[in-house]
Amino acid sequence: MSELWDSMGPQLWPAFWVTIKLTIYSAIGALIWGTVLAAMKVSPVPVMRGFATVYVNIVRNTPLTLIVLFCSVGLYQNLGLALAAENSSFIQTNNFRLAVLAFILYTATFVCETLRSGINTVPVGQAEAARSIGMSFPQVLGLVVLPQAMRAVIAPMGSVLIALTKNTTIASIIGVAEASLLMKTELESHGSQILAIFAIIAVGFMIITLAEGALFGWASKRWVVRR
Repeated sequence: MSELWDSMGPQLWPAFWVTIKLTIYSAIGALIWGTVLAAMKVSPVPVMRGFATVYVNIVRNTPLTLIVLFCSVGLYQNLGLALAAENSSFIQTNNFRLAVLAFILYTATFVCETLRSGINTVPVGQAEAARSIGMSFPQVLGLVVLPQAMRAVIAPMGSVLIALTKNTTIASIIGVAEASLLMKTELESHGSQILAIFAIIAVGFMIITLAEGALFGWASKRWVVRR
């Protein structure tokens, strides 16, 4: 056990730090893109509603592994789309950013649907009253509906974030050095201690996801919409 810990211990924080960075960058991007998709889904323009509906239905029902591989093999290796500058750390940086892109594209669909359910909780009369005083659709959505919708879905958004954190393990298939890649490496070196390796990685993820759950639980109570 001590030999395993000597090998694995120093690498734990760097690996989980990559997991945390994947989660943070992907969550920010997914929130922005998911909000845009939700706005398109409730917009009065049929083309925008159609695009958002088709996008969500296709991407949400596609395995995340395929999306990550599409970003790596399709966008980078076939189309030459590089997201990092040519230097000594190009491969690591490019793979990391491609993984973030894949997580944004995928997680935004869940953010969109969560936000749309929040929009449905806002009384229709409020939007009608805003329109009656001359506010445009972007003003009604941005100033009246979305602020209330976001407060109503803080707890469900926490579930989306926790799922995103666990999904980051898929980034290891394109060589991103996050926690699951460390687990795979350690399993190859210390095959007789499988349960211990699983337990260490699982505890690391539980610490992150429990903290996320506690934060969003507190936030949902703090900013709950009282009607």
